[in-house]
Amino acid sequence: MAGRRAPGPHRFARGATFGVEYTIRPARITDIDRLAALGRGAMTASAAGSLGAADLLRQCVYLPHASVLVAEARRELVGGALLVLRPSVTSGGYVGTVDFLVVAPDHDADRVTESLLEELLRSASNKGCSTVEAAEPSDPADLARLERAGFAATGVSLRCPVSAAGAGARRI
Repeated sequence: MAGRRAPGPHRFARGATFGVEYTIRPARITDIDRLAALGRGAMTASAAGSLGAADLLRQCVYLPHASVLVAEARRELVGGALLVLRPSVTSGGYVGTVDFLVVAPDHDADRVTESLLEELLRSASNKGCSTVEAAEPSDPADLARLERAGFAATGVSLRCPVSAAGAGARRI
């Protein structure tokens, strides 16, 4: 056959899903239930009277200070991430927080995470962020993925829980 070349050698990462391309796009409302199902283990149980994780994700789809992204392979949702912005005077602009990052167990976590983080960082830059934070994961493989994307450990942060407006008991 004239004009056709024989296929050359291909290099694939060990454990990679062969021939699968991952597409990253903004989430739609119709993606949220599947995304919530994928991340069920990463989401904490909601307190009585407050919104559930899927409801919060659904609201974030439309908020200008949040980016909800999904990864697809062959029209199947295989991962997702949420970037939330907050203003910070000490940081000199907005600070983005990777609040949620999940990959389906039967897909290449390295490739999906890399693609999601690349798009999240681009979104953060476009929205005027001076820095992006992420909670330090307990899994060394997850930590290595974040470090490859440019994240570095900066120490321990402090948190103070507060009750959401309208939630049963209020903290004084």
